[in-house]
Amino acid sequence: MDARVTQKVPYFSQWETPDMTLAVVTEGARAALLKDPLWASSGARDIEEYAHWAANLCGMACLKMVLAARTGKAAPIMDLAMGCRDYGGYVEEPDGRIRGLIYAPFIPFVRDRFGLMARVVTGISITDIVDILTQSEFFIASVHHSIRWPETEPPAKGGHLVLVTAIDGKKIRFHNPSGHVDATRENAEMTLETFEKFFAGRGIAIDR
Repeated sequence: MDARVTQKVPYFSQWETPDMTLAVVTEGARAALLKDPLWASSGARDIEEYAHWAANLCGMACLKMVLAARTGKAAPIMDLAMGCRDYGGYVEEPDGRIRGLIYAPFIPFVRDRFGLMARVVTGISITDIVDILTQSEFFIASVHHSIRWPETEPPAKGGHLVLVTAIDGKKIRFHNPSGHVDATRENAEMTLETFEKFFAGRGIAIDR
């Protein structure tokens, strides 16, 4: 594989206990995550806040990985989420639902807080990611969350974010914040054709 991202990129799940993905799928996020024994590492004020937010934090997990690759330090994921919320990257609806990650406010958030130069990319194909990673250091791709089961046909595209770590003309490698086993979490690898089934043609490029 022609690795367009050459440095080691640490992996972080959007849950504090990475093995909780199947419980989240079968029980629902809130019910499952109220039992996460490592919730306090998230930086949440209490387990209720953690369980309320964690299902929406795939983008913050990707950001946490980027920052760790650059600085060697792991920021608490809820600290990232609350900062992003302050910029409008997340919106809490009156009924309690959380909307986001909203791409546009994410750009000034990471610029102001971390000095990252990011840009929203839309209307692209899977092969365009190769070109993006010749200019940019990282690409956060919008995919359907069922990408953890690559043999399935997704009901839609997008709605979940993964961090692409390498790509060439045949295969793509990525960190999935909600992979259910090691092989679908850290440096998950699949053909471009398979990835395309889940890929929504948009994402966030983070420049060098």
